[in-house]
Amino acid sequence: MVHETLVAAADRAELRHLEWPFFEPRHRSLAQALEAWAGAHVPHAHGADVDAECKALVASLGKGGWLAHAVGGQAHGGAAEVIDTRAICLLRETLARHSGLADFAFAMQGLGSGAISLAGSAEQKARYLPPVARGESIAAFALSEPDAGSDVAAMTCAARAEGDSYVLDGEKTWISNGGIADFYVVFARTGEAAGSRGISAFIVDAGTPGFEIAERIDVIAPHPLARLRFASCRVGAGQRVGAAGEGFKVAMRTLDVFRTSVAAAALGFARRALAEALQRAMTRRMFSGVLADFQLTQAKLAQMATTIDSAALLTYRAAWQRDQGRPVTREAAMAKMVATEGAQQVIDGAVQMFGGLGVVSEVPVERLYREIRALRIYEGATEVQQLIIARELLRDAGGR
Repeated sequence: MVHETLVAAADRAELRHLEWPFFEPRHRSLAQALEAWAGAHVPHAHGADVDAECKALVASLGKGGWLAHAVGGQAHGGAAEVIDTRAICLLRETLARHSGLADFAFAMQGLGSGAISLAGSAEQKARYLPPVARGESIAAFALSEPDAGSDVAAMTCAARAEGDSYVLDGEKTWISNGGIADFYVVFARTGEAAGSRGISAFIVDAGTPGFEIAERIDVIAPHPLARLRFASCRVGAGQRVGAAGEGFKVAMRTLDVFRTSVAAAALGFARRALAEALQRAMTRRMFSGVLADFQLTQAKLAQMATTIDSAALLTYRAAWQRDQGRPVTREAAMAKMVATEGAQQVIDGAVQMFGGLGVVSEVPVERLYREIRALRIYEGATEVQQLIIARELLRDAGGR
């Protein structure tokens, strides 16, 4: 009871950032409503069957109306005509504080269907987006390959035009929702030009002949993940998303929407870690006092809180800037880099305060330690974000 009271108090304190001028009243109401809903509907512990749990979370998030914010277009089940980046970030931050898998389930519905929201035809939007928003259909985003992760131009998965169809051959890997998705937005080389200018996007339904799940991948923070294989996989030309050769632009536009939200998820993990660390520091008896009495502990807590606020300011600046229609490439890269790296430090500090208990399986800080690690890699590793930031700086300075 003491633990729950202290963590709840810390959670309430962390809602203070909603007072920042980045947000409008609707954002504050949204975050507060989700906080109340998540407390009643999102389990903190993960079960043994991750696939089933993820499907259940998608269904629950859809029923609760939260997935509507991950889809663009009110006619197709979206909460607004254009995806609201600040809303996405607030939702991910809140869900991540409660459950990494709940955050994953929400985020992948948006990322997996994002290309359709941004560049899909009217028919594609009408067919695929409403069931995604309702949590009745699971989406996946298939971009990475064994030798083409951050370097998308190295993509080898190919799609050749044959009459009114395209035939896909190749592999994709590290695909979230792989194995449970109902459809995949797949990026393949179509050869209109060299490098990234010759890539197109296609919707491939699960069960399409020639498409298979080649391997399920287990990682330290379990979630559905797989390697995909395409062997003479035929899809109709109507399954292409956007113009031929424009797939790279579609992918980057999709990532621009959701990259900042990765920083928000890291914030959620970090805030939960700080709440757990505060509870530990205030209740752990040590040398006729408690852990919080020591200046070393106080200094660590101060650093953790400052790291979180620094990351939050960068994150919501980037989200606000994108919602204003301003360029956000550099700001999103800064937010993702600082938030994910900072969250790793905050969580590590929390584990240290827990001592041996901090590495016991499924203790909250141990789970957070596993969950944060991937965020420093996916949707552009930290080193890639550094390159993006430097490139933007040099371009603005006229040096490149």
